[in-house]
Amino acid sequence: MKIDAVETLAIPDLKVIRFGRYTDERGYFTESYRLGDLVHHPETSFLREVRFLQINESFSRAGVVRGLHFQWNPHMGKLVRAVRGRVVDLALDIRLGSPTLGRIVARDISEDPEADHGDWIWVPPGFAHGFFCTTDCVLEYLCDGEYSPGNQAGISPLAPDLDWSLCDSGLKRAFDKVTAGKAIISGKDRDARSFKGWLADKRSAHFQY
Repeated sequence: MKIDAVETLAIPDLKVIRFGRYTDERGYFTESYRLGDLVHHPETSFLREVRFLQINESFSRAGVVRGLHFQWNPHMGKLVRAVRGRVVDLALDIRLGSPTLGRIVARDISEDPEADHGDWIWVPPGFAHGFFCTTDCVLEYLCDGEYSPGNQAGISPLAPDLDWSLCDSGLKRAFDKVTAGKAIISGKDRDARSFKGWLADKRSAHFQY
């Protein structure tokens, strides 16, 4: 795995790992994941003790908004990449005591088959995760916890009390454009709690800074 760069986002626990591709006139080849490289690279120490137990894949149509989801018992961190299409990833800090509690960050992790690199975004436990697509898209998630029915919840990405102040303004405008049009969003996600509604739930104590 050729790790080209590791970027820290506006909330420092959120990271983007850029990995290189070997390209020629045929296309490209890449190692998108290799445990040893992530363990030994000096800038990926945040993954040193992480072991991925489950791989998820999702296909979403243009205009889909998913999230914002999280799990406890066990907690679940996610290493996420786009396999196809334009994807903007969303991560909301839900860690009690965090200086960025309630703030949301967006990152474009779109897949371009002509690019000489791909991106993973690391969303650790303590963040609610979601994304939106402006084209048909496929996402892959490496998860460090197995799915645990009954131990997951969500916050609506449309909740009016989310703090977007750390979000790139262009990506926030893209989100507003998608959600102002014919966004495809499940009733469960649309009608999920507000951020303050989640904080009032005693289960919010599962997530501490």
